[in-house]
Amino acid sequence: MPGEKVTVYIDGSNLYHSLRSSVGRTDVDFSKFVYKLVGDRRHVRTYYYNAPLDQNLEPDKYKAQQRFFDFLRRVPYLEVRLGRLVYRNWPDVPAYEKGIDIKIATDMIVHASRGLYDVAVLVSGDTDFVDALQAVKDLGRHAEVALFNPTGSQRIREVADNIVAIDQRFLNDCWLK
Repeated sequence: MPGEKVTVYIDGSNLYHSLRSSVGRTDVDFSKFVYKLVGDRRHVRTYYYNAPLDQNLEPDKYKAQQRFFDFLRRVPYLEVRLGRLVYRNWPDVPAYEKGIDIKIATDMIVHASRGLYDVAVLVSGDTDFVDALQAVKDLGRHAEVALFNPTGSQRIREVADNIVAIDQRFLNDCWLK
């Protein structure tokens, strides 16, 4: 509804890998992407979550990622929130994120309890967020999920108030020039 306050929560790694596998590109214009998700409602803020690479282990990728984070920090009303990567038996075993999902879930619930938004839009298909989405709803807010595969997770579709299908058509005018 027009006038509703909307906050967008982006699981950065989930978005990146979904973009790569679904549409073969990752150069999304975050302002345009968020504008499309929010529609005619009132955008409060966007939070983008990720984990920085280890500067000593992956110096070139680290530099590129830092440039990307700096780019994101210049997007109006977007905050970058970082967790950490765990490098155990690397490079034989890929590094994995630690603390990202809990940061997203905590922020969604705390912001809902403070009345900072009417609608949370979660950009992730990760079923780990089902309980956080339910908590948002239990606090009297609406919970939307933007998914690349809207026919995917039954659990996330059942708990979400609304599903936004992210596909080539949705992204058509959301790319960087």
